[in-house]
Amino acid sequence: MRNLLVRIKYDGRNFCGWQVQNDLRTVQSVFQTVLRDILKENVPVVGCSRTDSGVHANEFCVNFRTGCHIPCEKLPLALNAKLPPDIAAFDCVQVPDDFHARYSCRGKQYRYLILNAPMRDPFLHARALWYKYPLNAKLMNSQARDYIGTHDFSAFCSANSDVADKVRTVTECGVRRLPDDERIIEFTVTADGFLYNMVRIMVGTLLEIAAGRIPEDSIPSIIAAGDRSNAGATADAAGLYLNKVLY
Repeated sequence: MRNLLVRIKYDGRNFCGWQVQNDLRTVQSVFQTVLRDILKENVPVVGCSRTDSGVHANEFCVNFRTGCHIPCEKLPLALNAKLPPDIAAFDCVQVPDDFHARYSCRGKQYRYLILNAPMRDPFLHARALWYKYPLNAKLMNSQARDYIGTHDFSAFCSANSDVADKVRTVTECGVRRLPDDERIIEFTVTADGFLYNMVRIMVGTLLEIAAGRIPEDSIPSIIAAGDRSNAGATADAAGLYLNKVLY
């Protein structure tokens, strides 16, 4: 039996998230069905994360154990011949027996895209948040740096979360306008782990600071208070991408 790690990417617009749900189209259910057809085995697949409905992935990692002897370099080709257009595999490697896509993960990077333009763009529909009022990306970048460090991020976690330990370490965080399309503002954040809706609330808070609804330099006090009501609204899922998985 080999333990294989496959890296995939997907457009989340027409998926109800990663995890299998009864009678709903999810990335896991579609991927497992295709994998079973190729391997001729009923293979349980472990995912690196539980992305929500509408969230995208530039890199999402899955692992599974199989007795099939298809070479690693051939498996992505076989998968892509059967996967729908909104999922693609791009890498496969054999990993140690104790490797687990979720629990072996040391960190992740998320990317959030904002279309900051007076007119919407149909080619970015459900791929970026459309925000028509002018935004100061340099201000947002300076404010985003206050997320860096080890903090209790209770204020940036959905009230529906039942996670007890809300301490996470953010190692990188920043905002910029993309040089090849200055309509697009990109927020990136790397951490050892993320809470439910944490990135979307971080973005929502930056948007409200930029709009003047939350005072500048408030993020440290919002973190310290640990009260969800002090942070900004949860930004829409459409602009969120799981960008990198770190092992």
